[in-house]
Amino acid sequence: MKRRPLLAAAAAALTAAPSFGQPACRAESGRRVPLVVELFTSEGCSSCPPADRWLSALRGRDDVIALGFHVTYWDRLGWPDRFASREFTARQHEHAERLGRDHVYTPQVLVDGRDWRGWHGGAGGADLPAAPPPASAPRLTLARDGDAVLATVDAWTGAAAQGDRLAGYWAVTEDRHESRVRAGENAGETLRHDHVVRLIRPLADWRASAGLTSRLEVSRGVAEHPRRVVFVVTDVATRRTLQALALAC
Repeated sequence: MKRRPLLAAAAAALTAAPSFGQPACRAESGRRVPLVVELFTSEGCSSCPPADRWLSALRGRDDVIALGFHVTYWDRLGWPDRFASREFTARQHEHAERLGRDHVYTPQVLVDGRDWRGWHGGAGGADLPAAPPPASAPRLTLARDGDAVLATVDAWTGAAAQGDRLAGYWAVTEDRHESRVRAGENAGETLRHDHVVRLIRPLADWRASAGLTSRLEVSRGVAEHPRRVVFVVTDVATRRTLQALALAC
């Protein structure tokens, strides 16, 4: 299946905030840091549809940011997952290496960078582990102006900023996708997906005490597939979430 580029997007850390008009919409981080839930899945995996449905049940929650990464290694069974990316497969392998694992599997759920298998039988994420309230967290703002989204991470001297370094990434997700699968383990099934990651853009580490401004060029998408632009700030060493925010416009 020939894939066409979905997004013409670029993210860059800037030393000074660019000229930016009055944003059409914006979001600011609150006192509570959302849980970041990553699902590694595939349309070619017969065990994955229950996990996909579980992830979909997280829609509408403002205390969770859900990311559905479709991996490529199931494509060999004859059904090329149109949402899969080698970049997402590489991300799963990087997680496995960091966690001391020598293999990857689907469906896999990570909560704030840690492997978590408690999703089985859960409904709407009610079973998600409670996130301990941080002693402090960096302040994050997202603002859209046309096809540009600006992320601003304020200067931060929190105790979690070990070595005065932070990491982070952009992600773009879409909801309400549907596929009629014609080959592989799910042949004959109609699969529905939400929180589908269409783009991820890691950033170079930065000094927490200096703050960060980063810009992503990304369109609003189409009404049939509501799009969210996500920015996540993590600890450099553990990749634990320190702050996260989604902009649904």
